[in-house]
Amino acid sequence: MAIINDEVDAVVVGLGWSGSIMSIELARAGLKVRALERGSDQTSKDFAYPMPADQYGYDVRNKIFAKPKDAAMTVRHTVDDTALPTRKWGSFGPGSNVGGAGLHWTAVLIRPTPTDLKLKTYADETYAPRQLQEDMQLQDFPVTWEEMEPHFDYFEKVCGQSGNAGNVKGEILPGGDPFEGPRSNPMPLPALEDTLNCSMFKEAATKLGYHPFPNPSANASQAWTNPYGQQIAPCNYCGFCSKYPCLNYSKASPQTTILDALKRHPNFSYRTNAEVVRVDLHDDKKTARGVTYYNENGEEVFQPAKIVLLCSFQFQNVRLMLLSGIGTPYDPMTGEGVVGRNYAFLSNGNATLFYKDKNFNPFATAGATGQMFNDISPRPGFEDGVKYGFIGGAKIHSSQATGNPIGTSLPKGTPNWGAGWKKGMKDWYGHSMKVSITTTCMSYRGNYMDLDPTYRDKYGNPLARITFDWKENELKLQQYLRDIVLNITKELQPDSFTESFLKMDSHYDLRPYVSTHNVGGAVMGDDPKTSAINKYLQSWDVHNVFAVGGNAFPQNFQANPTDMIGALSLFSAEKIVGEYIKNPGALVQA
Repeated sequence: MAIINDEVDAVVVGLGWSGSIMSIELARAGLKVRALERGSDQTSKDFAYPMPADQYGYDVRNKIFAKPKDAAMTVRHTVDDTALPTRKWGSFGPGSNVGGAGLHWTAVLIRPTPTDLKLKTYADETYAPRQLQEDMQLQDFPVTWEEMEPHFDYFEKVCGQSGNAGNVKGEILPGGDPFEGPRSNPMPLPALEDTLNCSMFKEAATKLGYHPFPNPSANASQAWTNPYGQQIAPCNYCGFCSKYPCLNYSKASPQTTILDALKRHPNFSYRTNAEVVRVDLHDDKKTARGVTYYNENGEEVFQPAKIVLLCSFQFQNVRLMLLSGIGTPYDPMTGEGVVGRNYAFLSNGNATLFYKDKNFNPFATAGATGQMFNDISPRPGFEDGVKYGFIGGAKIHSSQATGNPIGTSLPKGTPNWGAGWKKGMKDWYGHSMKVSITTTCMSYRGNYMDLDPTYRDKYGNPLARITFDWKENELKLQQYLRDIVLNITKELQPDSFTESFLKMDSHYDLRPYVSTHNVGGAVMGDDPKTSAINKYLQSWDVHNVFAVGGNAFPQNFQANPTDMIGALSLFSAEKIVGEYIKNPGALVQA
């Protein structure tokens, strides 16, 4: 017999970025809100110096990532392959516990462009019929730049964003990104300080005609008090950022920006070690009555709620919809169905440049330290995509996200182990920099998510299964970008360099880390035949269920996803507070 909790107005599944935002916005509106987090509690006080300065614990052993045994999924390249479960995180690393991936992220906080939001429209207007891959499934986001911009602006103030604006109310400003959409305000704080690699990259890129600017950062360059009254400290460039919690209250996370303010609301509560296994529907399947979870004692608990907000990481949101029968599962054979459709990741690549006589002092850095340019992106005026037959682009950057010695880049010929490897680590620590790409990734008919027919979790429920491989479009894009990176490398005149880029016969490899920018699977749209949720992230089929997170992206743009996820969370919360709670029902008519 399940334990039955007291009813709440809204239950929030997952207490990372989107869950924290939805919780505080609904609690401020007076709703009784309860969040359910699969992992344990953790606060900023749990990561006081020197605890996070442990590279083996956090960077190698992934101390604040979800454990594969608790969050595994299975992966394969095509429908003809057998999917196998993840046993160790490689190309991505989902977060765990309160704060989720918002605790270990690198904190690059960059917006998509107006073209990114309307990519299918851009493609239809720019490319010849059938010029792009036949199995590509491009879709527009069902929101406009004008709708989203106030929410970008607010979320960036929540985070204490640091950087240089390039377009304020249509005025192009020096030192920023001239290709970004118009902002209503400058960035809240000045840019982070440049390191040596940044100034070298900026000089070389400018000489070659590009438009570099500092990485937009959620590492605060100065002290900041955000709209929720949370105080964020200036970054001290400790070198422990990407894959680490912040020991200085300087990197924006749910802990540093929202949770302390949220916990002061008497109408908000949260449960940890609460693993939600399904959304429970009424008999008519048109509305949810709450969620079922298992508590830390292994007991089944039912949480009644008037509104269900799925705010877990992308994989889990999609999996919960599939397990709960919310929306029609996607079928790649027929192209019908919507839940699981349009899963996308991204690719990266880099050249590592070695200098015997330069010391880059990598121990003095913030997560988002770097310079980038966005000249190579889908936009009016960029013609090479049509010329070479690909759609997409990349932010091209030189970043110094961490100063940890384990994993120091080593020149060709250095032994992989033993005394020679140790000598290489000693000789070359601090003597290299990278020029890197972070690319777009389109969605395709054969890249999708579903439930695995073989592997199950400890409760007997099927694991999520990912079917994904690189497509010709992304491989052609990589080769095009490689030439640009190598031209910049030549301008920088290293003593030697190594390179790592996908080749035209490359397949997706789960082992090396790429990013945690997994998107799609329950995408937003205007048409319920090609989307699982509407523009307000509301299920087309079950109107009191909202799926909030990277699952909503129809394809992946080259910007890091967090700014868009934060803005979409605020956009959805505003509509729920302003309209839904007064008149529950479909917010968009199919």
